[in-house]
Amino acid sequence: MKTRLGCLSNKSDSYSDFSEFLPPAHETTARCLKVSTDEVVRWSESFDHLLSHKYGLAAFRTFLKSEFSDENIEFWMACEEYKKIKSSTKLASKANKIFQEFIDIQAPREVNIDYRTREKTKQSLEDPSPTSLNEVQCKVYGLMEKDSYPRFLRSKMYQDMVNRANAHGQRRSV
Repeated sequence: MKTRLGCLSNKSDSYSDFSEFLPPAHETTARCLKVSTDEVVRWSESFDHLLSHKYGLAAFRTFLKSEFSDENIEFWMACEEYKKIKSSTKLASKANKIFQEFIDIQAPREVNIDYRTREKTKQSLEDPSPTSLNEVQCKVYGLMEKDSYPRFLRSKMYQDMVNRANAHGQRRSV
């Protein structure tokens, strides 16, 4: 328990400080080996590219969890799933769940949005449609792109992935 509390009080740029919260190293390594060096490097070219790649998204989520700030990516992913719902009953149910979990004041995983956006979203969800969460999702996406994404690219975790992908690629070509 002391160790976990110590991690909370001493925020670090090194993901190894949070290793007890992350998947075992062999799983992470196995995942990285499935990704080419070019792909890992491409994640640095565009936030869209990172999120659209299965392993890029997984790496970004792991990074955010290590920083105890994964609510934004979890919200973004919930919105992506929400857009795919066809049934109006399921749409209303999912909208309510997303609002209560991420948007409402004092929500358990509240995302950082302004009052106007929160209220506009609340009104929009009174008669939910697949586009009801678009504005708030775009705001959260923008926050991640400007804040979390650059931190991810500078992180030891991402740098280690690039180095491992490079090392693995060199072994293959030899």
